[in-house]
Amino acid sequence: MNNTASILILLFLAITFIISCHEKIFHWKEAMSWMIPHFEKTILKNLVPYATGILLVVELIAAIFSVIGCIQLYINGGREFGFYGAVFSCISLLMMLVGQRLAKDYEGAKTIAIYFVPAVLGVFLLS
Repeated sequence: MNNTASILILLFLAITFIISCHEKIFHWKEAMSWMIPHFEKTILKNLVPYATGILLVVELIAAIFSVIGCIQLYINGGREFGFYGAVFSCISLLMMLVGQRLAKDYEGAKTIAIYFVPAVLGVFLLS
């Protein structure tokens, strides 16, 4: 079976979450200077660094599984790691969606929905 679409989706997810993790890890202060005011009128106002740390872990898992999933698909057609990469991608996007909705950032929520479509398609193709 041709795995090209699955590999492309996993590459998309890997790139998305590797860059997101990089920004959070290496530019934490800048991220917090944007996020803390963004969430100041929500129930997350006192939890932004903690919630961002949890999100970072989920994104890192998504990125690692997506990269390994690409390699596994290419080498032997295995789908397990890619499936979990897509699932963790969906979980991280849902976490972000909750945050954007709580912050009443509807444009941000729409952007997350765009990323959610290929992530769900990845879950479907790799299941």
